[in-house]
Amino acid sequence: MQLPLDPPAPLFVADDSSSPPPSPRTESTKDLSLSVNYLPNKFSSGLLSPTPRRRKPGKDNADHPVMHKRGGGREAFKSGEARMPAEGDEDYDGITGRWFGGKEGGHTRPRMHWNRFKWALFIANLALSTYALAGLIFCLLTWFDVFEHADIVRVGNRQELILSTAAAALASVTSVIGWAGILLNNRSFLAVYTFALWLCFALLVTPGYMTYKQRTFNLEGKLNAQWSRDLHPEGRLRIQNRLHCCGYYSPFVEATVSQSCYARSVLPGCKDAYVNFEKRVLDIWYTIAFSLVPLQLVIMLTGLLCSNHVTYRFGKGMMPKAYRLSMASMAVIMDNYASQLAEQYGTEIASEILARSRHLDSVTYTSGTANGTGTTRPLSHGRYDSLAMRSPYTERI
Repeated sequence: MQLPLDPPAPLFVADDSSSPPPSPRTESTKDLSLSVNYLPNKFSSGLLSPTPRRRKPGKDNADHPVMHKRGGGREAFKSGEARMPAEGDEDYDGITGRWFGGKEGGHTRPRMHWNRFKWALFIANLALSTYALAGLIFCLLTWFDVFEHADIVRVGNRQELILSTAAAALASVTSVIGWAGILLNNRSFLAVYTFALWLCFALLVTPGYMTYKQRTFNLEGKLNAQWSRDLHPEGRLRIQNRLHCCGYYSPFVEATVSQSCYARSVLPGCKDAYVNFEKRVLDIWYTIAFSLVPLQLVIMLTGLLCSNHVTYRFGKGMMPKAYRLSMASMAVIMDNYASQLAEQYGTEIASEILARSRHLDSVTYTSGTANGTGTTRPLSHGRYDSLAMRSPYTERI
């Protein structure tokens, strides 16, 4: 015959007879951190040291071999690292004293390290800047009629030239935004940069498609219609002067009269020279545009994957204000921790744990004074002791 078993007792639920008295704390709870609702399983190792600890050994902390480095910073997400930074941590984003950081009035700016995502963005944006500036310079030289036959392009391919200039100008502006986001670690700039890359891609393929369609499908018929319907006499004259021809088929067919082009002129018609020139120019145009498409796609993919990881931190690495710890919040956490220890293990074990905490705090303070630092903060001395004195379970323990 099996005897009925008693139900298991919860670990952190106290009996009515042993429930602690209400906390005599008088300060308002609205200023406490929201972290008091959670019991952290890992505190910052900086709580063990009374002075700020540098991450790398140097002259400032050569005399403190027993101190552990603080949590936070770009190493906070490594295995076995402390999560909680302190005010004196070199990777804590505080307010610097000068524009570029300094010791007067702020924290010393640490030595920065570029991660692989930032290097990928750097290389991608360098490629974007190179082809954007090259394309913009070439388009501007065409508009300024620097090349020998640039005026023909300005007359016969004006729409494609406008779109290519807009694409090169937008790509140049986008690369400047990218440099600002990369060098300043600004994710807002990089978000705009990533979005603008899609606009650059659209403006890149548009003139390429237009020139390819014009070159591939009935180029001769399109040029015939352009000469007779779209070009004004001034445009025909500019093409005649550049190609040294007169009229379209002959001086008697749709010719613009000039000093070299008249009824008895011996100059040939412009059709053959104009068609051959357009074939050569359009081939080069869409070949360059489409050859840049794979590079632009790689740049866009790099921006999408790496723009939010320009640093290993999320944002500026600062905990939201509602969740930042203070001495009052730590007192509440220690109260909850002491109550759970008392309810789970009894008052004797809880008393021994709190005694060890006070002893460890006093040993750390003595070690910092013996090393000759001369820098001790009032909150660092007796830290756990002061928290224990606030606890409503101190008298009971």
